[in-house]
Amino acid sequence: MPSFSEEKRDQVRETLRDTGRELFTRQGIRKTTISELTEPAGIGTGTFYQYFDSKEALYLDILEQESKEVIPRLLRESFETHDDPEAAIAALLEQSLNEIESNPIFRQVLIDEQELPRIHEQIPDEETTEKRASVIDHFLPYIESWYHDGKVNGSDPDTIAHTIRAVVRLAQQKDRIGEERYPQVRETLITAVAAGLTREQDSEDFSDE
Repeated sequence: MPSFSEEKRDQVRETLRDTGRELFTRQGIRKTTISELTEPAGIGTGTFYQYFDSKEALYLDILEQESKEVIPRLLRESFETHDDPEAAIAALLEQSLNEIESNPIFRQVLIDEQELPRIHEQIPDEETTEKRASVIDHFLPYIESWYHDGKVNGSDPDTIAHTIRAVVRLAQQKDRIGEERYPQVRETLITAVAAGLTREQDSEDFSDE
């Protein structure tokens, strides 16, 4: 790496993030070149790899920075607003889907079927698993507190947390579902999942007599 001061390195890294956010939003990861990313930062293409292992790694870094701003707001508008777990989960799912569908950096890459495989190919499984776990860690304590307070008697906290994360991926299926049908499917799924995860499971034995 060139002999930049620590302040200069921080500036370069931030410029790469800003440029990546703009280009990935406008044209996606696949069509963005390393030279397009490095030119505004005033560094060579080879120097880029001293900061990030790949364009996909830069995207995940940008996504992580974006999530640090978005997740607290989502929690304020859901778990911190509603005392009832069912209402809180429904609000979180609603707000999360709204964010993915409207936030350019989420929408361009997370919903684009051509971009996701590239990310999975370039980023080690353990790294993506760690980032998924870090997202879940933000709202898992709220769910655990519901159990502690006896507000939820259904699925265990980890199952609820992972299910919430899985449902948010519904936005990726919008084109397959269809523009007209999607809002109804979205509403139905949110309602069903919020109720199914929080209401006490029927313990009746349905085995054959």
